[in-house]
Amino acid sequence: MQLMWLSGPTGQVKSISVTARNILLAAGALAVALVLIGFVLNWVGLRIAVEYNPDLARSLGGVTTEAEQQRMEAVYRENLTQLQSSLNQTVQDVKKLESLKNRFMALATPVNLKDRAPTAQESKGGPFVMPAFPQNLMGQLFRQPLQTELQQTVSQVHAVNQSLQSQHQNWQQHLAWLEALPIGLPVQNDFRLTSGFGLRNDPFTGALAMHEGIDFSAEVGTPVVATAPGVVTRSEWDHNFGNVIEIKHAENFTTRYAHLSKRLVGVNTEVKGETTIGAVGNTGRSTGPHLHYEIFQNGKVLNPFKVLPTKAP
Repeated sequence: MQLMWLSGPTGQVKSISVTARNILLAAGALAVALVLIGFVLNWVGLRIAVEYNPDLARSLGGVTTEAEQQRMEAVYRENLTQLQSSLNQTVQDVKKLESLKNRFMALATPVNLKDRAPTAQESKGGPFVMPAFPQNLMGQLFRQPLQTELQQTVSQVHAVNQSLQSQHQNWQQHLAWLEALPIGLPVQNDFRLTSGFGLRNDPFTGALAMHEGIDFSAEVGTPVVATAPGVVTRSEWDHNFGNVIEIKHAENFTTRYAHLSKRLVGVNTEVKGETTIGAVGNTGRSTGPHLHYEIFQNGKVLNPFKVLPTKAP
């Protein structure tokens, strides 16, 4: 098949053969031209988007300007720095809580178990179990944009730090209250208990009598310490108690230390917990070296075993 037409003022006849080969060549040339035009338009469009609308550029082709890239990296670094700072603060807060926990344990653990408590260095074996981390803190790290996840993680760690600080303050208040009470032992060296609280046969007369304290038998000169902070209200010689010291504590508690060989504090002296106030003796109405220890609250005598959280070895 041929197409013929007249061209120019002379009426020259021109013709072209319409064959399958020519049609394919024309279609291929048109397709290549359209692809080239589309590529050029896309490249020009991305360049314009990069300069004037980086967000549009990222949505179209994942392209960012150098300035935009630097800005994003700066934001990441800032978030990572905040996260590192928050994690460091978390570590410090946990260490503070651990220190308070150890002080609580020192008050509450029986004496005969203090030296036997397990430590990390004494671990012998057992299956390895990964510690569980909260899913909302770590589980979605790879399912959200990094910047958003970093910001959320920083916020979550900050919230954890606030909770730890609040808990630390709460524990500190409870610990301060406990340490103000007479819950320690008046003799911390070697001793044995020879008489408990309650009815017993009097060692001098053999008659039934009330024993209003507990006796710590130890060598003469063994240090005697205050079982809590307080103020000395009595320090003198007594016919029955020999050298005796009494200390006023918080919550209207009073402690009495009797039969001392010597007294190291006077009236109105402020003492701290575990301050040495005297020494074990055999003075007054006593049959042998020991410390007679009593506890009162609001003037009423108490069984020291119901106040002391520790057990004698």
